[in-house]
Amino acid sequence: MVEPAGQTVVERPDAATVPAARTGRFHAATESVSRRLPSGLSRIVTPSVLGFAVINGFTFTVDLSLLTVFRSGLHWPLPAVITLSYLVAFGLSFLLNRRFNFRSHGPVGGQVTIYLVAIAINYAAFILGVTDGLAHLGVEYHIARLVGGSCEAIYMYCVMRWVVFPDRGSPNRRGNSPQEA
Repeated sequence: MVEPAGQTVVERPDAATVPAARTGRFHAATESVSRRLPSGLSRIVTPSVLGFAVINGFTFTVDLSLLTVFRSGLHWPLPAVITLSYLVAFGLSFLLNRRFNFRSHGPVGGQVTIYLVAIAINYAAFILGVTDGLAHLGVEYHIARLVGGSCEAIYMYCVMRWVVFPDRGSPNRRGNSPQEA
């Protein structure tokens, strides 16, 4: 844009442009890394699998950090600590995966409802069932949480990819959804 006095004014991007650019960069990065994987791994480790691993690796770190602070620092009961850490981490996971990984534009209300059902099942089966169960058997609580986390990762990726944030488009030549193209 040129001002009448001949000065050029640089416009700042609007608020919607900057987050969209970040979303695009995240997807481009996961796609680039996925495409370069050796020995046919790119068929297994799609951009959405890689994005899920990055985001949920971060939120799992948040979960374990809160678990440690609440349990070792504050000495709260393990079931309460697991629950609080889990809720914070999974709320963050939903927001980051929706925005950056699955790039969903569907109605958030329905997605949240489905997600809440999925995490309730996940919580009962893997978080309390596996983590608390192993801890009661004498396994150190961090190790128990890692085992539970491994089980939940597979379950939650599948639920988020095909149930919470389903892609309604047709697959491309790699067999991936347009979101992963």
